[in-house]
Amino acid sequence: MKLAVFIFVAFWISKVARLAMHRVLNRRNAQTATIYTLDRLVNYTIITLGVFVGLSAVGVDFTTFAVLAGALGVGIGFGLQPLVANFVSGIILLLDRSIKITDYIELESGVMGQVKTINMRTTMITTNDNVDILIPNSEFTTGRVVNWTLGEEATRLHISFGVAYGSDKDVVKTAALEAAERVPAEMAYLPDRKPQIWFVEFGDSSLNFELLVWLGPHNVRRPSAVRAAYLWEIHSALERYHIEVPFPQRDLHLKSVLGMSKEELQALLPRAQSV
Repeated sequence: MKLAVFIFVAFWISKVARLAMHRVLNRRNAQTATIYTLDRLVNYTIITLGVFVGLSAVGVDFTTFAVLAGALGVGIGFGLQPLVANFVSGIILLLDRSIKITDYIELESGVMGQVKTINMRTTMITTNDNVDILIPNSEFTTGRVVNWTLGEEATRLHISFGVAYGSDKDVVKTAALEAAERVPAEMAYLPDRKPQIWFVEFGDSSLNFELLVWLGPHNVRRPSAVRAAYLWEIHSALERYHIEVPFPQRDLHLKSVLGMSKEELQALLPRAQSV
């Protein structure tokens, strides 16, 4: 009973301390990510201290924890290792701050979304389709994670497209830059971050180009929608300039088969199709 009282008091102290901390930090216009990190750390610290004080008050001998730690080590080796790894990874994320609340991230699996919460076992991200995904914390410390908003919230987007061989490159450039002007861009007003058009390669069926545009803090969080908007305008601009958008095609060259000439084979093709 005494232990339960100490734990209850620890939760109450944690709540009061966090409310006071929120008021102070909000007055100082602290960032949301900073407030959240301190909130989690204060909560974990006070609850942990409350549990240890409660155990000491009920007369638990902490020297016996050496035996318990050995048994716990065996348990971790058999089944609790993922749970402990996720808990430790969660603490690392809160202290390291390479991934924070409101950051827009991309996982190695290709999942993209905004970080909503970092809990003891999992981190929740919300995709642009408003789908909440719970990710084990250990994936953030052992896998590759792209943080689109870690430093400067500006990212250059590459939009690939192709045109038919024989198209005038200068006309293609004009059409693509006109298309870029039709999509609201937050960084286009900066001299070193205006849209650019690159000729990247000779493809099998097309001349391949890339339109490069800089995205600001708002658009960097919705790259798929922005890419779709630019592709829409690029296609419209190419149509206005009568520039052909190619598709893969192959030329079939008929040669003599079984002693038959090319003309004889061509004469047989309509018959074969009608059967």
